[in-house]
Amino acid sequence: MSIDTFLEMMSAERGAAANTLSAYRRDLRDWSAALAPRGLLDASTGHLEGVLSGWAEAGLGASTAARKLSAMKQYCLFAQTEGLRPDNPAHRLRAPKAAKPLPKRLSREDVDRLLDQAASDTTPKGLRLTAMLEILYSAGLRVSELVSLKVVQTRRRDGCLMIRGKGGRERLVPLTPPALQALAAWTEARDATLPKASGTRDRAAPYLFPSGGTRGHLTRERFAQMLKDLARDAGLQPSRISPHVLRHAFATHLLEGGADLRAVQTLLGHADISTTQIYTHILDERLKALVEAAHPLSETSGEAVSS
Repeated sequence: MSIDTFLEMMSAERGAAANTLSAYRRDLRDWSAALAPRGLLDASTGHLEGVLSGWAEAGLGASTAARKLSAMKQYCLFAQTEGLRPDNPAHRLRAPKAAKPLPKRLSREDVDRLLDQAASDTTPKGLRLTAMLEILYSAGLRVSELVSLKVVQTRRRDGCLMIRGKGGRERLVPLTPPALQALAAWTEARDATLPKASGTRDRAAPYLFPSGGTRGHLTRERFAQMLKDLARDAGLQPSRISPHVLRHAFATHLLEGGADLRAVQTLLGHADISTTQIYTHILDERLKALVEAAHPLSETSGEAVSS
């Protein structure tokens, strides 16, 4: 069974997104190369363990190895279901556990510097970047959700966006007044930036951030590079800035301001609260500060009582 056959199933039966299919293709090709001359269908559990061990010795990260193993498990399960092999040799293999790193933190001042720098450019490209930055920080979108926004999604009267996220799950996210203002300014300038060629223009026309590329909209990679250029211009270290870091800033600043973890889960579009719990250290810090400030036995409150 070819890798393409498996990917066709993932697309047709499970509705896997293009980015997911690309990752599966890349990972399965790595497995195929590591197992050669043995084919993917001829591998045993021992063979797979050997590949994982080799990757670990070569310094492959635990999270990357876990993703590659997940791809292989899905491939072998499909082969077993189709009767192409009697078992799933990857079924009992356990992925290496990676310690969850805390997200990179941006202060509110850092975000303000980015926003101010973007707003200083009033050209159509500047208006576009300002709108993307404001929407990303206002709604905490995934970068794929941001760049693929369609114009129709912005036409709600309640100032919210309806987002279709991972797994086809929908969520409603509100936009802040600055984000709505930036969106309005970009909308006025947007039509002048549409590609001129009719076929390319038709492909790009539905998207809020159109492009002449094959997808019809600005790519994730291009937006990430725009952010790094903006960070440099704003006097910030480019390596600290990415679309995902701004999504983390959205969640972090909400929690620091007193938001409930469940509410942040909903806004981020996390299916499981455990994914959002990476931010619990922020809640812990806030609760500790609250106790230190308000508890009758704390030094601060004790000084207040004695005075």
